[in-house]
Amino acid sequence: MELTRRGFVRVTGAGLAASSLGALGFGPAQEALAAAVRPFKLTHATETRNTCTYCSVACGILVYSMGDRAKNARSNIIHIEGDPDHPVNRGTLCPKGSALLDIVHAPTRLTAPKYRAPGTDTFKEVSWDFALDRIARLLKDDRDKNFIARNAAGTTVNRWTSTGMLAASASSSETAYLTWKVARSLGMVVFDNQARV
Repeated sequence: MELTRRGFVRVTGAGLAASSLGALGFGPAQEALAAAVRPFKLTHATETRNTCTYCSVACGILVYSMGDRAKNARSNIIHIEGDPDHPVNRGTLCPKGSALLDIVHAPTRLTAPKYRAPGTDTFKEVSWDFALDRIARLLKDDRDKNFIARNAAGTTVNRWTSTGMLAASASSSETAYLTWKVARSLGMVVFDNQARV
């Protein structure tokens, strides 16, 4: 069989077209390969936007959890990464932020409040209701005891100087503003933010 130059170009063009179709996934081998590919692990996960809890930078994170989200079911966090849409970190995380998943699953992580009664040396696990009621009671008692309504000159000052508040720096501007308003409305003079500590 004698092959002309034009015939050679036609044969090579047909071979190139057939191999291109196969490379694009139209061949039977590619169908079998596509069926065997493992699905992306975050496909069925629930994505939740949050803020990293480490420092005052307040980087945005994406928390991925698996679970059926039933009323009394606990979801399992399977992946944490930086939020690429967050204006602070644009998807990047420091080494501590990158290790958040290890901290979430650490066996030493506290998941409930603990209370040490006066005169004892051990902590016992208590409910959130108990802890919040105790904090509120101690704050109220201290404020009633140490609140200064007027100074020595008789000027109204409404100060509470025996208790201070350290606010979270990973809060949004709105949350920080409301926290400041609550602290000031109670008369607290000692008020600072974690970002400055």
